[in-house]
Amino acid sequence: MKTSPLTTGTKPRQSSRPPLEAAQPRHARAAVAIVVLTVLLVVFGVISVGSGQLRIPAGEVVQILLHGLGIDIGHEVTHPNAAAALWSIRLPRVVMALIVGAALAVAGLIMQAIFGNPLADPGVVGVSSGAAVGACTAIVFNIALLGEWTVPVMAFVSGLATTLIVYAFSRSGGRTEVVTLILTGVAVNAFAGAALAFLTFVSDQSAREQIVFWQLGSLNGSRWVQVAAVAPLVVIGIACTFLFTRRLDLLSLGERSARHLGVNVEVLRVIGIVVVAVLTSAAVSFAGIISFVGLVIPHLMRMLLGPAHRPLLITSMLGGALLLEVADLVARTAVTYADLPIGMLTSLVGGPFFFWLLRRTRRTSGGWG
Repeated sequence: MKTSPLTTGTKPRQSSRPPLEAAQPRHARAAVAIVVLTVLLVVFGVISVGSGQLRIPAGEVVQILLHGLGIDIGHEVTHPNAAAALWSIRLPRVVMALIVGAALAVAGLIMQAIFGNPLADPGVVGVSSGAAVGACTAIVFNIALLGEWTVPVMAFVSGLATTLIVYAFSRSGGRTEVVTLILTGVAVNAFAGAALAFLTFVSDQSAREQIVFWQLGSLNGSRWVQVAAVAPLVVIGIACTFLFTRRLDLLSLGERSARHLGVNVEVLRVIGIVVVAVLTSAAVSFAGIISFVGLVIPHLMRMLLGPAHRPLLITSMLGGALLLEVADLVARTAVTYADLPIGMLTSLVGGPFFFWLLRRTRRTSGGWG
């Protein structure tokens, strides 16, 4: 006896509706988050460009920017040096903050996706500590093969090389073990910390101050030529990430399920680690070590929007840029005639957040295991 399609089809229809109904609010939240973050980026960008020892009103900031784009609204700027200060000093620094923040946040998103752990960040594979060793080596031994570009180039190369070393040592039987990768990264970070301590010990007073300030992170002195060097690497890294967001969604179902659905997990993990190395090395090569951006922003966006990686990529990119833009604004203006280390400020925000995240993870899982 044939069963009625109305009775047999009831369950599949009911089971297919909740994901669609749940997806619609997530899409709406993602759209709202993108709009809000974009607006905040513009607002804080105008505030940041106008803030400093020479204060420029927001209206004049907009006027100067429009004039630079060939749009003249006919008003005069009150201070004669405002336009020069904006274009040559402040705007490059703000743009660098946006690029570095976006790069670190996207790198953190990739790390959390390929490790399946919300506590992962780019520092796990030793890229930041490796870059620090390269930069500090150039500072201490006064290496100047490439002039003023020596320190950032050595930071980029050593950060990338450290990541590849961690990856090479974590492979076993043609596969990369996640636990081995993390433990190798811990060992490399410890070795890099010892190397930095040694370099600080043998350096003179001037080099020691540069090492300390570089390890704490700063965007002071950012110029357009540096922005032009970092931006292409970050754009390429984010574009590559955008191309494999669908595979990251499948990987979130578990390695076995992802393999059954046609994902080459090993290749995806290798590509992800290389992209993380490029993004993080490019970011820290000029800005120094900036902590917790890659941890806080992707996890916060995942809490708000859910697990889909394409909206997570866009919102994490915007959120990381916004966080570093605001942190840099505070670094420049909190203390008169002083430039605070930006890495210190992000750690002040990220440290309590990380502690809260650990507590939340423990309550959710019922324990540390």
